[in-house]
Amino acid sequence: MRTHQFVIFGAGTYLVISNLLRFLALEDHNQAVKFIKAVDFRNAIPRFQSSYDFLDSYLWIDKYRYLTLLSSSKISFREMALNNIAFCYSQIGEGEKAISYFKRMLAEYPDSDLAKAALNFIAAVQKEN
Repeated sequence: MRTHQFVIFGAGTYLVISNLLRFLALEDHNQAVKFIKAVDFRNAIPRFQSSYDFLDSYLWIDKYRYLTLLSSSKISFREMALNNIAFCYSQIGEGEKAISYFKRMLAEYPDSDLAKAALNFIAAVQKEN
């Protein structure tokens, strides 16, 4: 085999493995997003939790998501999961659980603009009431 054939084979193998990992690692996340689109927030919560738990067990997948999952997102999938769980709780009227997840998100990701903005918004709304 010539060198360029090895490169093509290597690139193809990488893409297959990466897409397979993306499908397997983000299966619950993708299902949860479908639930949100269907306005089924209660069923989205356990799927996002499952996604978070999986990625928490394999931190390297999320840490190197630009290579493993072909994702250029600045926000990790674990942070997204916590944010989406909080959002879902807010949509079903469980504000205290939403706040606890936003606080957890801020504890795990101190620079999270999403968590800061959500908690500031909630605080502003609570002052008005």
